[in-house]
Amino acid sequence: MRPTFWSKVDTAARKLTPFGLTMLLVLIGAVPLHLPGIASVTPLLPLIGIYYWAIYRPDLMPVSAVFVIGILYDALSGTPMGVSAAVFVIVHGIIDSQRRFFAGKSFMIIWLGFFLVSAGALLAIWILVSAYYGTFVKSEALIFQYVITLGCFPLLSWALLRWQRAFLRQA
Repeated sequence: MRPTFWSKVDTAARKLTPFGLTMLLVLIGAVPLHLPGIASVTPLLPLIGIYYWAIYRPDLMPVSAVFVIGILYDALSGTPMGVSAAVFVIVHGIIDSQRRFFAGKSFMIIWLGFFLVSAGALLAIWILVSAYYGTFVKSEALIFQYVITLGCFPLLSWALLRWQRAFLRQA
């Protein structure tokens, strides 16, 4: 039986959802909350999406999509252009190379992996931003951003898992 137009649209939409959901995380992180000092400690939500999809559905989150997500994040967060994009692409590559290790592991192992990867990612962003400005930027906010990002991981990974089970079985 030949697929209909609407079944093709449905399949394409399902395949784009990891990219779309991670872009939504970028936008959520960019929403101004009008709280003093909150911008410097906003969780790195796109990193959670990139990490999750690189483990569970790397076929639906290619490196080109990760790069676009990083560029948009840089544009909306005020990070020097290309910094987050480069770090996100490196994280994607590291996780993609370690997928066999993560396969079938418990949530605690996945979270521990995120614990390590997000520490390295935030450190890399801090180093690159410091190099860009030619001076060490304050690192106190980095620690708070790291802790908040780690705290967001369980809820967001649960939501992404529910989405994957509900909508991406056929993709």
